[in-house]
Amino acid sequence: MSAIKTAGLDHIVLRVADTARSIAWYESVLGCRVERLLPSLGLVQMRVGASLIDLVDIAGPAGRAGGAPAGSKRRNMDHFCVQLAEFDERKIAAYLKRKGVQQGKVERRYGALGHGPSIYLTDPDGNSVELKGPPDADQTEQAPGAIWPVHRRTKRPT
Repeated sequence: MSAIKTAGLDHIVLRVADTARSIAWYESVLGCRVERLLPSLGLVQMRVGASLIDLVDIAGPAGRAGGAPAGSKRRNMDHFCVQLAEFDERKIAAYLKRKGVQQGKVERRYGALGHGPSIYLTDPDGNSVELKGPPDADQTEQAPGAIWPVHRRTKRPT
């Protein structure tokens, strides 16, 4: 029996240039809410479903420890993915347009629950955010060259 049993995404930490701007973006675009503040570290913890997004001010004590801010030539991560309960492409596109947020192309991608629709957004600090819909009914692999080293599950992960 393994000592490590994964259960899901706990949190991610983003180093941000303007904490207030980032809080506003994550509240208004993704519906997150501020859960906890640690001003001594320059840290804001935001609730997103069962997980947290931690925002660390790059000018604060914890942020300075990470060096220069993320940007086009330096990144603090590739992206993170927020699981959506439903995925209505037209409603999501209209909503993001009202919020002034540009979205990428909707594509079928693989995630923790399997293949399904997803889109990419960019937050105010240049971090890539993937919005992932529920898994498709058909989970047939379509990516050329994909390798499944263990027997693939036929049901959704629990």
